[in-house]
Amino acid sequence: MTPATNTDRHVELVDPERLASGNWCHRAQKTLGQGDISASYSADRIGMGEPIRKPFTWKGGLWVCVGIRYHGGTESAQAYRLTHPQIYEGEPVTYAVKTSDGDSARADPCGFYHGMRVKHAGAEFVLSGPPVTFAPGQIAQLALF
Repeated sequence: MTPATNTDRHVELVDPERLASGNWCHRAQKTLGQGDISASYSADRIGMGEPIRKPFTWKGGLWVCVGIRYHGGTESAQAYRLTHPQIYEGEPVTYAVKTSDGDSARADPCGFYHGMRVKHAGAEFVLSGPPVTFAPGQIAQLALF
């Protein structure tokens, strides 16, 4: 399967609660009210070679957020799919290797983080692009009948 290119920008609308940044609670020593997409933010950990935070699920796959944008009081998030190394086409690389030439990493048609090796819960994964932007949508009211 060949990944799409960065010119194929994709936006998915999700329940705004999934993007909520939450509020830090000093008493509980954790963030309360944080959405699962925002909570998966791991760009800081990827850059340091540390395991990523808990991924979120979307359409049957695991995803991890690498960027959050605040614009006009709303949030959106950019995320990459986690792929098992055995089904990833190509040679996975570390963050350090991919960014050794920052210009080529930024010019990757499948996205900056595409092809990077990451760890979660003791297992290795590969980030697969292009990235998807998750933006707030309307909550659907399900019909009763």
